[in-house]
Amino acid sequence: MDQETKKLEFSNRLFVVFLILILGILGFFVANIIFKFKSLDYPKEIIIGAEGRAFAKPDIALIKLGVTTESWEIKDVVKENTEKMNAILLEIKNLGIEEKDIQTTRYNLTPRYEWIENKRVFKGYVLEQEIRVKIRNFEKIGEVIEKATQKGANLIGDLSFEIDDPELVREKAREEAIKRAKAKAEKISALTGLRLKKLVNVYEDYSYPLARPEMIKGDFGGLPTAPEIQPGEKEVTVRINLVYRVK
Repeated sequence: MDQETKKLEFSNRLFVVFLILILGILGFFVANIIFKFKSLDYPKEIIIGAEGRAFAKPDIALIKLGVTTESWEIKDVVKENTEKMNAILLEIKNLGIEEKDIQTTRYNLTPRYEWIENKRVFKGYVLEQEIRVKIRNFEKIGEVIEKATQKGANLIGDLSFEIDDPELVREKAREEAIKRAKAKAEKISALTGLRLKKLVNVYEDYSYPLARPEMIKGDFGGLPTAPEIQPGEKEVTVRINLVYRVK
């Protein structure tokens, strides 16, 4: 191969490399321009959030009552526990608590052991039985506690006041949250110049705080007087996020 042919081949290769480089640069600029135009057409959205609160007086009370018994024999511990719990159930039903508002939540029979001189020694059986009582007449709360303890209840607690149909309260809080979110969106639009085109989505979250104290355990021996109970008021908070398409 002579010198002229080699020069020609080198020039051809250099031209191909230069052409590929030019096409690559042009392709990059074209893709960038297309991306910019596409991004201009992509729908823009804004999320506006607000909270609404509603207050309501609870209309039901929930309380747990239980009996813990111990004995060396299973039959004895079951017999004693059953007798006490049946007496408790009879008393609270006599106070007007309906059977549908009484639910067994725990029934647990376990052996009891103690460590004596580095040895695990059997000490009989323990039976725990708990019921949850729904009380619709708050004037009966103190009487329920008093009668239950008189009949042998030694586990009392988890007293809480709730709303039987919380959705009614959430509805009020939701309406307030939506009104606030819409007013907030209009204000932001006026201040920034963004035009709200349409509402495209809604997200909701709510909180319903409940106070649940621990179970109180002990041999009450019957309360001298029924305790005074104050149900107070419940607050329900709903947070609404509105998603608007803007221009």
